[in-house]
Amino acid sequence: MMEKLLVTSKETEDHVNLEDEIRKKIYETYSGIITESKPIRNPKRMVKALREKFKLIVPERLVTLTIAAFLSNRPVLFEGPPGTGKTEIGEAILTLWAGKTAFVLPCSENYDEYRVIGDFHPLMALKYGFNEKSYIPRTLLAALVLDAGILIDEIRRSSEEFQNLLLDIIDKRRIIVPELKTIFKARGIGFQVIMTSNPEDIGQGELSDAFLRRVVRIKFEYPDRSLELEIIKLRTSDVEVKVPDSLLGKVLETAEKLRVRSTHKPGPSDTVMWIKLAKLVAQRKNKSIVDIDDILETAPIVLVKRDEDEDVVNEVVYEVFGVPLWKR
Repeated sequence: MMEKLLVTSKETEDHVNLEDEIRKKIYETYSGIITESKPIRNPKRMVKALREKFKLIVPERLVTLTIAAFLSNRPVLFEGPPGTGKTEIGEAILTLWAGKTAFVLPCSENYDEYRVIGDFHPLMALKYGFNEKSYIPRTLLAALVLDAGILIDEIRRSSEEFQNLLLDIIDKRRIIVPELKTIFKARGIGFQVIMTSNPEDIGQGELSDAFLRRVVRIKFEYPDRSLELEIIKLRTSDVEVKVPDSLLGKVLETAEKLRVRSTHKPGPSDTVMWIKLAKLVAQRKNKSIVDIDDILETAPIVLVKRDEDEDVVNEVVYEVFGVPLWKR
């Protein structure tokens, strides 16, 4: 009996040492990119911090729903068209919630547990064997161990198997590494998951009914003109060049028309980039005010993503500004 207890005690000690070794690797690998601050978990304070720290204008309702999902241990799905801020807002909310820089994991159809949780380094495994010395922890395991948030970008690009794996980890708040016979458990509530999705992207798969039942879906849409104007002014305030309201109005009108008629539908991130580039071009020309030439010069960079978009962009720009970008 005593011999059995001694064996059990040694196994427990070995397990603790193994887990500590993996945790040590994670801290050594990722501590340099993680900035810590005091967590913010009050909706009103978070909305204020999003604006002041990240220059993001986020409705309090969206923040409140996201926090409620975190508190109920549910993953959040931000769903909407490109350029509406899903990724940036999600990353910022996760960072403020945990008080630590959030991880971002861009999805791929070939993702599996080895690519996102961890795997063995081939050369190290030959030298040390398949153990904690040769094990390389990846992003998802790092987020759980560090009690940080993780944003899974474009979840529709992943396989159904990966989605089910992710939901199981979130639900049970632990990651099993069978090769190491080890279970890593979340030690706080900082570990949360936000996923993003663009349902209109035809190059992506569908999300299963089982998956959708287990997530909190929050829909993103294009903002109205007054809100988008506020976003542009906030996000481009670091370039001290003025933009006449008349030109800002025409930029927004152009974007609104292209969202209906173009393959590439410019979102707020595109209108922000358009104005910022125009301000920088004007600044390099030693001008204090952006003019129509600066707007038209930078328009193709932002608005044309495919060759087939050139004609419709040219038509819309001519309709709004009275000047074509290119002559036919």
